[in-house]
Amino acid sequence: MHPALWISKTGLDAAQTDVSVVSNNLANASTVGFKKDRAVFEDLLYQNINQPGGRSSADTELPSGLMLGAGSKVVATQKTHTQGGLITTGNALDMSIQGKGFFEIQMPDGSASFTRNGQFTLNDQGQIVTPGAGFVLQPVITVPPEAQQITISQEGEVSAQLRAQAEPQVLGQINITDFINPVGLQPIGQNLFVETAVSGAPVQGVPGLEGLGTVSQGSLETSNVNVTEELVNLIESQRLYEMNSKVISSVDQMLGQVIQQL
Repeated sequence: MHPALWISKTGLDAAQTDVSVVSNNLANASTVGFKKDRAVFEDLLYQNINQPGGRSSADTELPSGLMLGAGSKVVATQKTHTQGGLITTGNALDMSIQGKGFFEIQMPDGSASFTRNGQFTLNDQGQIVTPGAGFVLQPVITVPPEAQQITISQEGEVSAQLRAQAEPQVLGQINITDFINPVGLQPIGQNLFVETAVSGAPVQGVPGLEGLGTVSQGSLETSNVNVTEELVNLIESQRLYEMNSKVISSVDQMLGQVIQQL
């Protein structure tokens, strides 16, 4: 096989993967709490024909070598955990985190997951849960049926005004969880992340303390996807795909001419 065919093939694969990453970002441009991905590329192994610094004669060395690359590949996708914009909803159970950290969610098997999506609601037991699957927010906070108004402070304290009571009753405390390497978290869908070996152990604390973000009631964090930027990235990936396709077509024509002349 002609080396250029294989090299261009790796370029096609890399560009196609990049298009998939950009497409997922655009598809989630309206997803609350979504963090955009970026593809990480690496060049493949090189064929060393002449080593830099090798002897060109008894008294001289090669100032540069002759090394032929083997193409490129996508080795990782990284989440960009920058702050998304905030939208005001007025819903008492809508919460956003301004700064670092995640809400902790309990999965059905008892394990912990984490999210930046603060769209919460109540289940039939009055517990604060996620709206889609009904996973329970940790620590568990139960709102009594007679609660008339729910208030959540920036420090995560949840209180409610109950009927026939003059003073609000404290219902619980929302904590924020952070990681030393949030890029290492594994997304599992449903706006959730899970801990991995490279994310570091979860560090939990009161919102607003020790570098953790604060909680804002009645607002949601939008996706951090910049649609214009992603469209530019999509055009760039498309052009790269077209150029690699052109190389394959050109090499095929060159090989065809050689075969015809033999």
